[in-house]
Amino acid sequence: MDTRRHTSHPAVVKRLRRVEGHLRSVLAMIDGGRPCLDIAQQLHAVERAVAEAKRTLIRDHLDHCLDTTGSTAAGRRASIVEVKAIARYL
Repeated sequence: MDTRRHTSHPAVVKRLRRVEGHLRSVLAMIDGGRPCLDIAQQLHAVERAVAEAKRTLIRDHLDHCLDTTGSTAAGRRASIVEVKAIARYL
């Protein structure tokens, strides 16, 4: 198993920190009695940030898989299996 750190992890951490900030804002809004629409808008920002982090990780994983499988038939089959597995998370 390849334990190298993927190149996008710093970008994912940055995006997840943004999610953390949005969630803190949501909690503050709830505690402050803000209207539901404001809270919903902030939760939508959380969803967008999580989705971007997920896409970044998936893109990086797919690039890594395609780079390491080579041009053999077995490598191509392994790539197809990985792409199918990744597609479940899109």
